[in-house]
Amino acid sequence: MRKLEVDKILEKNGWSKNKIVGILQDIQDSYSYLPEDILIYISEKLNIPLSQIYSISTFYRAFSLKPKGKYRIKVCLGTACHVRGGYMIAEFLKNKFGILPGETTEDGLFSFDTVNCLGACAIGPIVVINEKYYGQMDVRKTEKIIKGLENEKNKQF
Repeated sequence: MRKLEVDKILEKNGWSKNKIVGILQDIQDSYSYLPEDILIYISEKLNIPLSQIYSISTFYRAFSLKPKGKYRIKVCLGTACHVRGGYMIAEFLKNKFGILPGETTEDGLFSFDTVNCLGACAIGPIVVINEKYYGQMDVRKTEKIIKGLENEKNKQF
């Protein structure tokens, strides 16, 4: 089944070696990371050395070779967000989850990362959760959102 999904992504990108970054972005969007078996499959289908695909996958920080959590949290630490307290939000999340940026909680619920800029400086600090932007954030607002997500999880079980 996964190969059919990957074939659709390859077809969308014209089965082109030149579109490998776009292909990897589409794979990451579908799976929230780049699974090894899929990278091997792409290598074979496009006749690209696997080492080259891994080189691209590890060069760009947007790509992950490890599964991400259900809730993917990014905290902007660009200059505008940093001076407005973005670093305090990052410290709060690091302590709350017991993980470093780039890691995922053991239960697979939360991934946390920091980024250098999200391009929304006027409403910083910015926190992004699964591509939804939250502006003018602080630790208290972040904690409230996280508690809401944790409550959602508890309702499902």
